[in-house]
Amino acid sequence: MSHGSIDVLYTAVVTAENGRDGRVASDDGRLDVVVDPPAALGGSGAGTNPEQLFAAGYSACFQSALAVIARREKADVSGSLVTARVAVV
Repeated sequence: MSHGSIDVLYTAVVTAENGRDGRVASDDGRLDVVVDPPAALGGSGAGTNPEQLFAAGYSACFQSALAVIARREKADVSGSLVTARVAVV
């Protein structure tokens, strides 16, 4: 698939039901998570929240990009960690 001058390699499709206090699920069924607002925002805090999911995806993708560059530069980044912080303001 092409989007303008960018070739799209993969598109993730996830649907949210009832927003921050509901459920998110991917079209392939591999992700199906109940989401709850954090206690700090008046929610129950019982489950994961959308900010945690965003931080998880961002940190995983960033670390993968780091590994690609490290391989090109012949650098060892094994054992490295990437921590993402997502804030609601």
